[in-house]
Amino acid sequence: MTRWRCVFEGVGVAGLPLLRFGGGHFLGCFWGCSWGGFSGFFWVELLWGVWYHLGVSTLTSSLLGELDRVRADRARLDAREAVLLARLESVESDSVSVVEALRPVLRGSRAQVEKRVALASTLVSDHPGMLGAMSRGEIDAYGASRVAAVTSGMSAADARAVDAQLAEKLSSAPTSTFIPDNLAAHARKIAHSVDPEGQTARARVARRGRKLELIHGENAMSRLTAHVPVEVASAAYARVDGMAQALRRAGSSRSMDQLRADVTTDLLLGRDPGVTAPETAATVSLHMPASTALGITDSGCTLDGYGTIPAPIAREIMTNPASTWRKVLCDPTTGQPTALGRTRRRPSTTIRDLVRIRDRECVVPWCHRPATHTDFDHEQPWNHGGTTSTDNGTSRCRHHHRLKHHPRWTHSHNPTRGTTTITTPHGTTYYGATDPIVTPPRARKRRAPP
Repeated sequence: MTRWRCVFEGVGVAGLPLLRFGGGHFLGCFWGCSWGGFSGFFWVELLWGVWYHLGVSTLTSSLLGELDRVRADRARLDAREAVLLARLESVESDSVSVVEALRPVLRGSRAQVEKRVALASTLVSDHPGMLGAMSRGEIDAYGASRVAAVTSGMSAADARAVDAQLAEKLSSAPTSTFIPDNLAAHARKIAHSVDPEGQTARARVARRGRKLELIHGENAMSRLTAHVPVEVASAAYARVDGMAQALRRAGSSRSMDQLRADVTTDLLLGRDPGVTAPETAATVSLHMPASTALGITDSGCTLDGYGTIPAPIAREIMTNPASTWRKVLCDPTTGQPTALGRTRRRPSTTIRDLVRIRDRECVVPWCHRPATHTDFDHEQPWNHGGTTSTDNGTSRCRHHHRLKHHPRWTHSHNPTRGTTTITTPHGTTYYGATDPIVTPPRARKRRAPP
């Protein structure tokens, strides 16, 4: 506590300056006085934390609101640019000349300008729904490009069908759905239902295009990027991450990013990374209904941390000699795994695995960290009567697990329904929902009694 001494004679009082400290502290002033032979000291402490936080919260909310308006304005400008670029391309027959003429206008490289023109043409011709969302300030060019990438290679009719279904879904979707990763995931799922055979063919072509890229950057650093099948990349990352966590637990002072990078380079260069991979470090969960596994249907296949994949590709992964099968029984009415109860704080392996299988990812709507790399979080805290069970267990990454306990954030997740509600310190509320592993059959309508 900072003390400031003020000495005064008689009844004359010297002015006190306001001393301001970090959030939640007090104003402290130390007064000394002398009057009529009487001496005394008085502490005056003014609680100002509430006032301070209210002011900061109001200012932050105002700034966030302004940023949201700027983002919406940028999205509208992206829509206008797309319309103009598509119109320019339609009236000019020489695409090379158009790109070269646009480079000084758009101030980009040839490749960048070509991508912007191609995206604009695709949005105008095949994605009127996305273009409309951009015009309303809901989706920017990057989010729209993620959707366009999902439908690349599809026929114009199929791409427009995906766009129409996605636009319908977005009309009543929560704000978190408009995050680019979530947009792409929803578009991918719709694309698989619209053109499952085409998606499989495109996946096979993409797998033949696997490659390794070396991209040199600034400050004597470079990026090594491997374009490989999704299940291979997921398993490789899981193994590297598991080894990095083991090194961290062993006392390494390096950050997790540094450890993952060092482990990767050690493995590639044939050096000993200093730790062996944990037993489950390369586990990646693939979910599919039994009917799809048997080849009866071609739907419902998802890979943790990625989303929907073609059924033939999923069956190839399943039949790989290195794959391990695990049967998961789901409630036929909800499509969710059956819950188990426990009375101890630490979950059993069965409960932990069942919660991870059910959630598949961190339950925060904009976080896609696979559940295999998350904490088992008691939705109702253990010390407040919460049980250790699948009904009260939730998958949250370490960052969001800690954020849940922040006094100014409100997190609520319903494990049974798979719904999440998050309210930020500034009063904004976000909603999200986890799709069931299997789609439950629609309840038959009851006939009215005769």
